[in-house]
Amino acid sequence: MKFVAITACPTGIAHTYMAAEQLKKTAASMGHEIKVETQGSMGIENALTQSDIDGADAVILAADIAVEQVDRFEGKRKIEVSVQNALKNPQAIFTELAG
Repeated sequence: MKFVAITACPTGIAHTYMAAEQLKKTAASMGHEIKVETQGSMGIENALTQSDIDGADAVILAADIAVEQVDRFEGKRKIEVSVQNALKNPQAIFTELAG
């Protein structure tokens, strides 16, 4: 499956990027594709394109703060989890969306 994700924590530094890397690593190990946008102190990085979103089967919002531009995902299957959940149990997130 193809996924897009956004990770965002209150300070937007370490946990935002750690969660992004964990989602990428887990997706690859489970045979999925993923593109991750980060939102934090540096603003939006690796911004998802409309093409990325259109091609995705589902959306993962791993955030402890309000995600910017969430309306881009209208009509898409999505899951909202905490950053800690993305760090500690990413396989469950993919399993729930793929199942």
